[in-house]
Amino acid sequence: MIRVLIADDHPLVREGVKRVFERAQDITVVGEVDTADTVVQAAREGQADVILLDLAMPGASHLTVLANLKETLPRARTLIISGRDENEHAIPALRAGAAGYLMKSFAPPELLEAVRRVHAGRRYVSATLGEQLAAGLDKDPGLPPHLKLSARELEVLTGLAEGMSLKEIAAKLDINPKTVTSYRARVLEKLGAKANADLVRYAIEHDLVKR
Repeated sequence: MIRVLIADDHPLVREGVKRVFERAQDITVVGEVDTADTVVQAAREGQADVILLDLAMPGASHLTVLANLKETLPRARTLIISGRDENEHAIPALRAGAAGYLMKSFAPPELLEAVRRVHAGRRYVSATLGEQLAAGLDKDPGLPPHLKLSARELEVLTGLAEGMSLKEIAAKLDINPKTVTSYRARVLEKLGAKANADLVRYAIEHDLVKR
């Protein structure tokens, strides 16, 4: 049985997805969440095999969620479901650890196939995106620097970009403020930035925080 967690802030989407899965004897929904900050805990508690993750949810960015899932639940597979253009968002998500990218215009059979495929250890992408990947674009040396950050470093980056102080970030992550300072220094170095203002600008340009 494939255990699925649905992470989407739109109730109608969650209900629609659950109805699709009701027809499948090999898939069961173990939970649903409507904020990005609750995805990892819910996935762990439900022992989810596959996480359906909306690209734009309240809370942390999807890239932060992907980094956290990769670090804490490496065996779980994440399938992005989104209404956003895959040409802009799919490859960064796949680079960050997503196993597939599915537009919300999907038909029920396509959703079932996508879940089964990523659970089997394969990727699920559209034919167009598959051609790009086959052409080697996902190995482009111009990889965005933030995709090389650890989960914690990414959380510190997004926290700073959202205007949080180092003490506030430390309290949120339940770590020592000095540790946050160390993470900030690493982020500055990896992104080639000099000040917090540079980090804010970078996060906005790369859609890591809500504008």
